[in-house]
Amino acid sequence: MLKIRKYPDPVLREKCQEIKIIDRRIQKLAKEMLKAMYGNKGVGLAAPQVGKAVRLIVLDIGKGPIALVNPKILAKKGVSFLTEGCLSLPGVSVTMKRAFWVKVEGIDPWTKKKKQYTATGLLSHDFQHEIDHLNGILIIDYKKWWKKLLRFFQEKIR
Repeated sequence: MLKIRKYPDPVLREKCQEIKIIDRRIQKLAKEMLKAMYGNKGVGLAAPQVGKAVRLIVLDIGKGPIALVNPKILAKKGVSFLTEGCLSLPGVSVTMKRAFWVKVEGIDPWTKKKKQYTATGLLSHDFQHEIDHLNGILIIDYKKWWKKLLRFFQEKIR
């Protein structure tokens, strides 16, 4: 099973590269990411969380798996507050303010066809959370007190 990278692993802060060619390697990565997500009792996982700085996410909130290559948020509306955790930040949970409704587009790695999803509630949060990972953004970045604490520890490490 793929190993989940934990903060402060530098790959978690990388802006991931777009995937140009969807081949067996990407399909295998998506399959292995789903195994790792389920094995760690997660509802979503982004490629940098397993050490790959490419734009690939997988998710499943209990309604079946979704895998998307190069996902993008096309539109969002409303406001929702949910408490989120992250496999790369074990033991951390943050109440997040995100869009209640999102429209997301990406490419299915197995069919290689463009797919669009509209999502509300938990699935909306999940899409936004995983796409944040592809841009090097973590849930702790949204909270000012976390940012201060992180800066403090980063200065101590130097």
